[in-house]
Amino acid sequence: MMRTWQITTVTDAARSRIALARLAAAYGVPTVERTRLAAALSAHLRQCLTKGGTWRLTTHLAGSPAEEGLLHVSVTPSPEACAAGEPLWEVTVPCPETAEAAEDGTVADDPAALSEALLGADEDTAVVLDKLTEQEDLVAFHREELHQTNQGVLALHAELDAAGRAQREAFAAERSARNEAESARRRLTFLADASAVLTASLNHEEIVRRLPDLLVPEYASSVDVWLFDHEEDKHRSAPHPAAAVVAARTGRPQYAADHPGNLPGVEDQPASALDPGRPLLCVPLPTRRAPLGVLTLSPPGGRWDPDDAVMLIELTRRASIAIDNARRFEHNRDIAETLQRALLTDLPTTPGLTLAARYLPATHGLNIGGDWYDAFPQRDGGLITVIGDVTGHGLHAAVMMSQLRTALRAYAVDGDSPGRLLTRLHRFLHHLQPDLYATAVIARFHPDEPTLTWAAAGHPPPVLRLPDGTVRTLDAKPGAMLGIPLTQEIADHTEQLAPGSTLALYTDGLVERRAQGIDPGIERLASALGGFRSAELDADLEGSADRLLHPLLSDSQRDDDVCLLLCHVQGGVGS
Repeated sequence: MMRTWQITTVTDAARSRIALARLAAAYGVPTVERTRLAAALSAHLRQCLTKGGTWRLTTHLAGSPAEEGLLHVSVTPSPEACAAGEPLWEVTVPCPETAEAAEDGTVADDPAALSEALLGADEDTAVVLDKLTEQEDLVAFHREELHQTNQGVLALHAELDAAGRAQREAFAAERSARNEAESARRRLTFLADASAVLTASLNHEEIVRRLPDLLVPEYASSVDVWLFDHEEDKHRSAPHPAAAVVAARTGRPQYAADHPGNLPGVEDQPASALDPGRPLLCVPLPTRRAPLGVLTLSPPGGRWDPDDAVMLIELTRRASIAIDNARRFEHNRDIAETLQRALLTDLPTTPGLTLAARYLPATHGLNIGGDWYDAFPQRDGGLITVIGDVTGHGLHAAVMMSQLRTALRAYAVDGDSPGRLLTRLHRFLHHLQPDLYATAVIARFHPDEPTLTWAAAGHPPPVLRLPDGTVRTLDAKPGAMLGIPLTQEIADHTEQLAPGSTLALYTDGLVERRAQGIDPGIERLASALGGFRSAELDADLEGSADRLLHPLLSDSQRDDDVCLLLCHVQGGVGS
């Protein structure tokens, strides 16, 4: 919306100024902005009248009713002023209200009306002056307040200095507490990580080897572990420091140096005669019965921090528990392995049939005692061969395996077939140990019959190599695991055997890998068995068993027992 006024006389200037003030008010221009606009316009119009001529005042409102607009005000010079190079004068103010003004800004020509309107146009100036008065009063008030405040600045300055010192002391105390907390956190983290490393192994010699790697060089410059192999070693002083012998006898940590250690819970001793210039911390390796030995350390610097010494004593206690547990584990593993090997049978000699068996205990964990094999004749001249795996490991599994072996031999006296024998073993195991299970494969050979009779219960399938080198997996439907709460009758299966045939019975430790499952391992076994020649198997079945195991176990971590039983029918030629 645009409005224009022609200004030639003072009256025209007054009328236009009044009209502009009313328009600005109608458009919602703030009071201060209106006053500033009116003052600027009045000053410019005074200059215009002095120069003479006709001037044109123009107002233009930009913006829509839905948004804030802008009021543009410009004064266009007269032609004479334009010729003289007079520039355009313009100014812009924001208008919160963009709707058309209620008035069009027309001012009557009557002098009285004009004077009244002029006086009314100056009301904004009066409002601004009132605000200025208020500001002056406020400034005076604050000046007085500031003056009063300055009276206490000097006294406050002294208090602030004292407060600053107190704050710096508090910051220093907080920094010290934070450093102590960080050190404690670092020690606890190290203790937890070191404990995890020590308890991850079940080999006590490996735990002893790991201790120096954990402690040197951050917490010790040297580490020596003295383990008592025999009871009389506790009383042997040489070549161990005297403080280590005292620690072994008393069961209390000792500190040997030419100065007091002041370590909590540690007794001071004279410097060691073996190395007088080196402080030693001798900590016994405690157990519930008696110390296992003594851990002797020398400090990474001149002496230990007391908190580090407390942490080292706790780590020694945990190392002792780990070593004791590892020794117990090794003892139980040795007993289980000895029992396992004692219970494994010597293979019988049968005309026309050669047997070769291999048992390899697990190298990781207490996984000994579950796998077993057996071979024995029946009264009718037949030969029973069996391979199985009892769930669980250790002594319990080894004992259960021996009971199954004994029961199988007793049942086989009656001349039962493999399926019938497994069925009876299933009932026996479920009655004797309802929470223990087993898998097994039984194969029966008879010198007068060219037939193999076999049955399986939850076990990996047998692999049969034919005389021509073809290999088949005997995967006819097996029975379920022995001992599960299920009534079952396990079926027999038969295969024709030609001279030169070889049957491989095995446990899952030979073929199963965690990342691949069992099927690829069975395929590898079949491929490896098919690579042998019948003449090679005829001549040296024992050596063939070793050569068969090597490629199959090259990628194994041996965390389970391995059993292999090869049954070779003599008489093969060629392939």
